[in-house]
Amino acid sequence: MLAKVNSMAVVGLDSYPVEVEVDIGQGLPALNIVGLPDKAVEESKERVRSAIKNSGAQFPINRITINLAPADLKKEGPAYDLPIAVGILFADKQINLELPAFDKKNQVNKCHSDDKSIFVGELALNGKLRHTKGILPIVMSAVSKGIERIYLPEINAQEASLIENIEIIPVKTLKDLIFHFRQEKIIKSYQRNDSDFTDQINDDFEYDFAYIKGQEQAKRALEIAAAGAHNVLLSGPPGSGKTMLAKSLPSILPNLTKDEILEATKIYSIAGVLPTETPLILSRPFRSPHHTASHIALVGGGAWPKPGEISLAHRGVLFLDEFAEFPRSVLESLRQPLEDGIVTVSRAQGSLTFPAKFMLIAAQNPCPCGYLTDPVKQCICTPSQILRYQKKVSGPLLDRIDLHIEVPRIKYEKLAKEEIAEVSKKVRERVNKARDVQRKRFKLDIDNIKKRHLNTNSEMRAQDIKRFCEIDRDGKDILKQAVNQLNLSARAYHRILKLARTIADLESSENILPAHIAEALQYRPKEKRY
Repeated sequence: MLAKVNSMAVVGLDSYPVEVEVDIGQGLPALNIVGLPDKAVEESKERVRSAIKNSGAQFPINRITINLAPADLKKEGPAYDLPIAVGILFADKQINLELPAFDKKNQVNKCHSDDKSIFVGELALNGKLRHTKGILPIVMSAVSKGIERIYLPEINAQEASLIENIEIIPVKTLKDLIFHFRQEKIIKSYQRNDSDFTDQINDDFEYDFAYIKGQEQAKRALEIAAAGAHNVLLSGPPGSGKTMLAKSLPSILPNLTKDEILEATKIYSIAGVLPTETPLILSRPFRSPHHTASHIALVGGGAWPKPGEISLAHRGVLFLDEFAEFPRSVLESLRQPLEDGIVTVSRAQGSLTFPAKFMLIAAQNPCPCGYLTDPVKQCICTPSQILRYQKKVSGPLLDRIDLHIEVPRIKYEKLAKEEIAEVSKKVRERVNKARDVQRKRFKLDIDNIKKRHLNTNSEMRAQDIKRFCEIDRDGKDILKQAVNQLNLSARAYHRILKLARTIADLESSENILPAHIAEALQYRPKEKRY
């Protein structure tokens, strides 16, 4: 007998329908899977065989052919275990093709065909369903294609419930699902509780601005960066507090919006790094890869392209400590994502695009020994060593960084002070107000900027800058002198305007004043590089 069960295949950030066709025919006992399966899909035949037997059902002793259609779409991962098992049981008439449906009170009120249902999940040998990656993009795509319900592992139900207009059937074991189809023990659909999400939001941070001694200029720069999602480079001698400043940045960033939660959770789900205990990304990501990270680890890729660190940092922070120690080729790969907010991974079979709107926070020493700019300890590096060290970070990459901050050595008097500085919570309130101003501004004018969804000032393009960053004559005079004397590029000119717009938003100023432009210019790198 021939049976058909619907599932989904994840390709990049998108999902596509897959029909799992099962044919049980005459011949020697065998189980063959066709349709461009990878090794994990091929091995599902052993998992499915054991899961069916250990769930109290009979595995057919016949020739079984399983086709994953369309046949020209590559299938990867163990998510096809459940639809294959269900298809075999359907084809062998051990369960009914008519499935129970529920009303809003979880009461069975009719029977429906399986044409509007999809099945996703990895099976253990005992029939238990394991956590499966890529659930969120599968559910989002299923809703857009008119699917009414999804059968998935119980542990993935909360993640799937982020998407509305679809019935979620949480399955704990294959045995439970068999009873469900036989209508002996109905599995109730999962009902989302909004408190499940809000209770998991964590406002307790390991690092807080209150415990950073001194470094007022650096903290001011990070506040501006957080308000407008700007990039920052911290430079200074060892032990001056660069890493601590960067790790304290999440404590002043605003909470993720619902749309941003969906974006971040979708990426983490596809990458397979979504925590099982909290299957939602509710805090802004903070990624800190080691300087030995490869190009693929940072940007993404592989035989089956997956998101890299820059995509995992989407809507959050990518912290690159020991910036100059990263291979030059790895750093150069950041140039296009920093400009466009996306990264395209190209392979012979095609190309995939991943989102990469992140804040870059980089920290480095001014020279190999680290003490070139230190007024206390003498540098022991030769000029050739310093020059070679500086050339590891190219000028075009530095030009894409908005705030260049010198982090000096902290004197004993500041270290020994007992009183704490301003707490991150107060700084965060100012950042939230500035972000609200930006959201209202871009929302009101969304029709005038070609329906591009802007969240922060750093995302503005040239046409947006012209519209939202108007300056008076005094401001133009200051900018003219700066461009001529500092030899600023067109990119640097626009970044100064965006930075000044953020400074004005922090001060609740509708117009960009000359003082805002002057402060933005202070964060440009000095003409002479150490």
